[in-house]
Amino acid sequence: MKKLFLTGLVSLLVFSCSKKENSEVQSTDSGDVPTPVVANVSGQTLIESSDCMACHNADERMIGPSYKEIAAKYSEKDIETLASKIIEGGSGVWGDVPMQAHPQFSKEDAKKMVEYILKQKK
Repeated sequence: MKKLFLTGLVSLLVFSCSKKENSEVQSTDSGDVPTPVVANVSGQTLIESSDCMACHNADERMIGPSYKEIAAKYSEKDIETLASKIIEGGSGVWGDVPMQAHPQFSKEDAKKMVEYILKQKK
């Protein structure tokens, strides 16, 4: 039963952690994943226009940790690492449920998102 629940949860995460529709994307000739066309957008806006809020909340743990929990655990020296985790995905730090990869974000945009999250320190 537990395995069936986790399988369903992971399936839900894969579905819910896909890029939102209606976002403008820039196609690539190399066959890479398209990247959003974003000009000088804040980390908060990037988060709110993505699927982050399906698993995360500013104040309370949901499927993933809250932004305040993340901010309490990490500092500015971790921006590069956390930006890579947004893009590549990750697992094991906050439990058994992995965070899906978000390759549609550039490293610069992922860093903006992390900087916003780190400002949520209690």
